[in-house]
Amino acid sequence: MMPAARESLLDAARTALARRPWSAVRMVDVAAAAGVSRQTLYNEFGGKDGLARALVRSEADGYLAGVERALAGAGDPVRRLTAVAEWTASAAHGNAVVRAMLTGCWDERLPVPRPSAAAPFGAGPARRGALPSPADLLTTVRDRAVAALSDPQGRDGPGRADAPGGRDAPGGADVPCAPGVSRTPAAPEPPEPSSPPDSPAPPGSRTPPGSPAPSAPRAAADGAELADVCELVFRLALSCVAAPPEEAGVAALVSGVLRRHPL
Repeated sequence: MMPAARESLLDAARTALARRPWSAVRMVDVAAAAGVSRQTLYNEFGGKDGLARALVRSEADGYLAGVERALAGAGDPVRRLTAVAEWTASAAHGNAVVRAMLTGCWDERLPVPRPSAAAPFGAGPARRGALPSPADLLTTVRDRAVAALSDPQGRDGPGRADAPGGRDAPGGADVPCAPGVSRTPAAPEPPEPSSPPDSPAPPGSRTPPGSPAPSAPRAAADGAELADVCELVFRLALSCVAAPPEEAGVAALVSGVLRRHPL
């Protein structure tokens, strides 16, 4: 089946679910709404449970695509983690299936496919892959946030033309010379004297820019700390899904957490 036809069937199933409980959704109505035969629907999904599984997995993939957009957005890590938390709360508020996946609370109106021995969730979108548990989603969102924020460009943003030393900086490549004046390249600065290879850094000192990367144990400790903060923010977002805040919004709550646990 063409992907467009499959999406039409999933859209028809979503529309039917918005109007009535899943137990009252009929396969013949879904097929008619999508403009295909009932046999085509059964050939694609195998039955109503297969359609339910595909629908839930599609909602999970849509939610995670929103997480990726939030992490890829402009701003520093605090702003982007806040965007993930806000997206989580809003997606759960507007989609009962997403809310059930995030909290594990399924009611009789929703499709609850039978357990499957499929490949683990998190391996990417799959037609009949395993469905995500709340723990699966927590792990997936945390790990994607860590990967996005650990990337130097993901943490500091890509270099800009107006940044110091960029294309538009004084002496940059695109700054024209005055008439009759030729460009003279700046003389290279003498290299800074380096410390002996075995001399340790003073306790509590920071690594200056341009110095070698931190040791593996230090990098591992930094990565673990970042993972803890990302998980903490996601758990806070989940608490807002289960019990929406009355006064302070999600962003204000996340901001308070990140002031106590800076990135």
